[in-house]
Amino acid sequence: MENDKTNDIIDVDVIKEEVIEEEKIEEAKEPEKKPTFKEEAIDFIKTFVICLGAVWLLTTFIFTPVRVDGMSMYPTLHDDDLGIASIFSAKYLEIERFDVVVVNDKAANSKDHWVKRVIGLPGETISCMDDVVYINGEPIEEPFLDTEYANTQRKNLGFFTSDFDEVTLGEDEYFVMGDNRTNSTDSRYVGPFTRDNITCKDVLIYYPFSNFKLVK
Repeated sequence: MENDKTNDIIDVDVIKEEVIEEEKIEEAKEPEKKPTFKEEAIDFIKTFVICLGAVWLLTTFIFTPVRVDGMSMYPTLHDDDLGIASIFSAKYLEIERFDVVVVNDKAANSKDHWVKRVIGLPGETISCMDDVVYINGEPIEEPFLDTEYANTQRKNLGFFTSDFDEVTLGEDEYFVMGDNRTNSTDSRYVGPFTRDNITCKDVLIYYPFSNFKLVK
């Protein structure tokens, strides 16, 4: 009798296992439910909105695309160079001498932006005579300038950086110039720029690929 009971218990366990296996097989055979058009549309809209928000955050607070328009920074930068620049750095970090920055065109209602280099800092007095730039009466070196190009311009025009009288900057004013001094509209002609006029700095050129660099 005991053997018969044992066999009955074993039989029940076997049956349970077989049922479970059959259920698994049936579940595997069931095709996955495809999302409806409405569900796919909702997912697409959600993804699009998230991506749009991420782009807005990045281009508003982190960095912005930059396109070089003109030859005012040649040969450091070339016309139609494409890059990105840091909004965060310009807003929260110190602006230093020789930083390459993007500034707003100060003309009324203008949406143009210029890529220039910071030469004079707040409170300083800047001038130029005989192709030498002076800060507070002392000559400064400008190692970022292309010596060969500057000498060619001097040979052709008689100067590279035109003379200008002393300009004393206010507590929130910066004097900027293009590296191509003979072909640049900058603070020599439109006056200094305030910190609010400087929209970004730390320009990284990514196209053309041959000119890929962080501009110094």
